Amino acid sequence: MSEMRPLDEPRLQPPGPPEIEVAANTRTLVVGPYLTRSTAAQASGAAEAQNLRSTTARLDEAVGLAAAVDLAVVQAIPLNLSKIRPSTYLGKGRVEEIAGLIKAEKIGLVVMDCALSPVQQRNLEKAWGAKVIDRTGLILEIFGRRASTREGTLQVEHAHLAYQKSRLVRSWTHLERQRGGFGFLGGPGETQIEADRRIIQERMTRIERDLEAVTRTRGLHRKSRARVPYPIVALVGYTNAGKSTLFNALTEAQVVAQDMLFATLDPTARATKLPHGETVILSDTVGFISDLPTSLIAAFRATLEDVIEADILLHVRDVSHADTEAQAEDVGHVLDELGIRSHADRIIEVWNKADLLDQAERTRLLNLSSKGEGQTRNDHDSSAPVLVSALTGEGLSALTSRIEARIARSRSTFAVVLPPEDGAQLHWLYENAEVLDRREEVNGTLHLAVRIASEKEPRFLNRFAGARHLHGAR
Repeated sequence: MSEMRPLDEPRLQPPGPPEIEVAANTRTLVVGPYLTRSTAAQASGAAEAQNLRSTTARLDEAVGLAAAVDLAVVQAIPLNLSKIRPSTYLGKGRVEEIAGLIKAEKIGLVVMDCALSPVQQRNLEKAWGAKVIDRTGLILEIFGRRASTREGTLQVEHAHLAYQKSRLVRSWTHLERQRGGFGFLGGPGETQIEADRRIIQERMTRIERDLEAVTRTRGLHRKSRARVPYPIVALVGYTNAGKSTLFNALTEAQVVAQDMLFATLDPTARATKLPHGETVILSDTVGFISDLPTSLIAAFRATLEDVIEADILLHVRDVSHADTEAQAEDVGHVLDELGIRSHADRIIEVWNKADLLDQAERTRLLNLSSKGEGQTRNDHDSSAPVLVSALTGEGLSALTSRIEARIARSRSTFAVVLPPEDGAQLHWLYENAEVLDRREEVNGTLHLAVRIASEKEPRFLNRFAGARHLHGAR
């Protein structure tokens, strides 16, 4: 006979985020179970079929993710799979082989570089006698540690809870049924797992309401920016591609820039001036990664709204990386989900880390980039990349020129003549337009070529009725 729960028993609290319940220096084994290319190709809908990376590069990335949360990786093992087992993901022989290694090396944590179902995760933990987390859980752990703003914390917690909600079967051991009364008359009541799931859902609903308020606040901020409009230039790219270093170089800011996956999580925005005086808002965003959990893409959609609204996207690529093409494709997939990739005219590809290239490769890429610069002067539709080194400053002037050229697409250029004593009008031009050229006659009369944003053009024409439109100007 079940005991009735006292009425004054405190309500259960929602389980906390699925933290790695081990010390930071826990001996860790990283396992990379990857389908062979032929098998992945047969699984037409599988993400594996689109993964262009080598096994070594994928495993190295998994080790980097583990290092990002200070785990002591003892060994990393790549495994080629012909198929995925529903119960344990790996075959029985592989499970037993790894169990022996775990016992011999006294491993406390196993990181599986794949997405495990709750059943697979539980079965592997039983077989190995060690804690097991998958790629999604590890990325969530990193995000949970790095989020510093209220918005980022809410987004990560929501993704944590959504992930944990499906894994309550392994998170709780007191799963006995709670009856509503004595004997058989009280009815079946509610299982502990159902109560926990309900509590988690209630917390997720509250977080969603809070995030809606954040979204409304961001909308108000965008409206206020629209009253003093500046073009928004957002940096996107694979994690560790050097976005924060480039952001610091362009804005002279001090954003954290480390050789570490997901060193930047919360977005940062700064105003900066381009060579011709145009002010832009530069925004540094979270890095993307292959097989990024869809729950995180959804959770961070509010943060990425500035990316969606941006006038120009700088797609920063680490061209010194062996898998730069695969990384670029992964970024493309995320941009597809955000509905951005189709607007290719907004994207400038930035080939970063030129300082790490050998001379032959640097020359080859520089030639490709130089062709793009030549085209840009006469053809603003050029899609050629820009080769830079954010660390040394190489190529940054070419990049800012390319940004100016993209901004200029929707802007008109005018010739303005000012008498020498009209300082107020000259000041207005420097504050509200880009002064592309300035020549002064002997008597002090100024001849200026200026470029003006479309939303400011009516005010400009009202103040400078004699301005002459220049066709084909840079």
